[in-house]
Amino acid sequence: MSTIPTALPVLPASVHLAPGVGGLPIVRVTGRAGSAEVYLHGAHVASWVPAGGAPVLWMSAASRFTPGTAIRGGIPICFPWFGPNAADTTAPAHGFARVTEWQLSGAAEVADDVVLTFHLTDSPATRASAWPHPFEARYTVTVGATLRLELTVTNRDTVAVTVEEALHSYFAIDDIHRTTVAGLEGAPFLDKVAGGTLEPGADGPVGFVAETDRIYPGTTATTVIKDGTRSIAVAKTGSESTVVWNPWIDKAAAMADFGSQEWTGMVCVETCNVGAAAITLAPGTSHTMTAEFTVTEAA
Repeated sequence: MSTIPTALPVLPASVHLAPGVGGLPIVRVTGRAGSAEVYLHGAHVASWVPAGGAPVLWMSAASRFTPGTAIRGGIPICFPWFGPNAADTTAPAHGFARVTEWQLSGAAEVADDVVLTFHLTDSPATRASAWPHPFEARYTVTVGATLRLELTVTNRDTVAVTVEEALHSYFAIDDIHRTTVAGLEGAPFLDKVAGGTLEPGADGPVGFVAETDRIYPGTTATTVIKDGTRSIAVAKTGSESTVVWNPWIDKAAAMADFGSQEWTGMVCVETCNVGAAAITLAPGTSHTMTAEFTVTEAA
């Protein structure tokens, strides 16, 4: 079980740090325009609720909250690789960032928003991993009527490094059968379900009739999730690829941390730089990727 860190920034009245599920430290935000919960474990945003609205993020009731294990749902940070590590099959899927405790380094009230800042730097554990480079990652979470996420990665090594990154956001929806994702019309995609084949883009929004696991390379536009009850816009900068995922029946049933019937109420639309869009950083340089979520209730 993790313990509450003793070295903390001064916290405004709207921010509290306490033990969360499984004893993992959690930052709870109760701002004027929205509330949120962020675990230090993985700097994992587990909840965001605009004032007067419903929860926007999906969390699995079967999620595990233990050190070294990824939390299922919310917004995991995938870094510095995405998916399995080709060089080390024992390395954690999607990198070490989502299973490592981050430091809360700042918290402030700015107008109606609350801004949290988290930091992660290399350690003996990360340097012993399949990606042994010195680095600094800064993650800024702005909680309000929108949720804004900003991930900045700096290469502290003396050689160039290549990183993959993703904000693996899980969104709560009414029913996947009635859900569409607009903004990817005409964009070709890598179909992971079919073994990674490149498929031509469709004319209309993305719909869901079976397991869906797609990487849309070269996509920078805002996407909009619509489920008949509301729309969730996902705007981004510094991101050249988008992932859309729903496990459907069989894969959901096969995952120990995913309820067998939960797949109907979630969809992942991920802001990322993966595969051919991986970022190469010269020594001392940085890259910033942002995502911002805006909810509009159906009339």
